[in-house]
Amino acid sequence: MDEQAAQRSRHPRSPFRAIRAIDYTVIFVRDMAAMRRFYEEVLAFPLLRELSPNWIEYGVGGNTLALARPGRTAGDVQVPAGSASLQLAFKVSAPEVDQCADELVRQGVALQSPPTNQSFGHRTLFFRDPDGNLLEIYAEI
Repeated sequence: MDEQAAQRSRHPRSPFRAIRAIDYTVIFVRDMAAMRRFYEEVLAFPLLRELSPNWIEYGVGGNTLALARPGRTAGDVQVPAGSASLQLAFKVSAPEVDQCADELVRQGVALQSPPTNQSFGHRTLFFRDPDGNLLEIYAEI
């Protein structure tokens, strides 16, 4: 039995099988002003809407990336300083990885890892946002 068939037999009627995509991602922020400047001015993500000063949404391809202060939807505490709460990977073409690296350096953003061809077939670039989350720009090569 292949893995997909095994999965169906374990969860034959799960309502979660209807999920087809991640619609939006929320980053719980420590410093909203710095994060907003970074995502709007450095990464130039288009602002979709601002529901409040505590919830801001950007368009990333067909998805939404939201910045939110903890506590908006759940009682979670703020992520401690020095702890990344997530890693996001943004897919571009191979030449664009280097163009993004150049733009980040021009904007004064420190690179964690410069554009590098990986043995698993990706060209990667790593850097951090103002809250310390790890961001990746990558291309399949």
